[in-house]
Amino acid sequence: MSAPGASRVLEAAASGIGSAGRMYKGSKTGVVVSAGLMDKTVKIKLWGQKWEKHVSKSFKYPHYHLVHDPSNSVRKGDVISIAAGWRASSQKKHVVKHIIAPYGTPIDARPPVPTEEELKAAYIAERVAKIERRQAAAAQRRETKQRELAEAEERRAAKLAKALEHQQAGATKTSIADVD
Repeated sequence: MSAPGASRVLEAAASGIGSAGRMYKGSKTGVVVSAGLMDKTVKIKLWGQKWEKHVSKSFKYPHYHLVHDPSNSVRKGDVISIAAGWRASSQKKHVVKHIIAPYGTPIDARPPVPTEEELKAAYIAERVAKIERRQAAAAQRRETKQRELAEAEERRAAKLAKALEHQQAGATKTSIADVD
């Protein structure tokens, strides 16, 4: 069942426009401070600077981000590169690009980090499946509504026939009484 909305998603992905054609926006390097507590999510620390106006000096200031890790391949202590612009949820606006320096378990013993093309393909597959599910549910709702309308029409017709029958029976009784 090919959905018309699915073709729009595929066209958007091919053209690189829209949410299906997301592109990595820049790259940042950070250290994983929490992994394994949430499925497909890690917390990283990035270092920035914060200006202190009282002493007129900048100091190191950490920033923390939740990052989407689709294959759960990142471990606590890893140094990773992340890409911004890939919104996986309301809190996760970054995705793991690659592991720079693993900590503990070697990279070969972990699931591979998916590439941008693999992420796009997974996104498109999810969107097409969602569109097909919605269209199937809409078709089922239409069929149910048509069936309910047909049953209501049958009930109305049966009620009308019964009322006509009752009216004719009442009319014959009165007409017989009038004749006698």
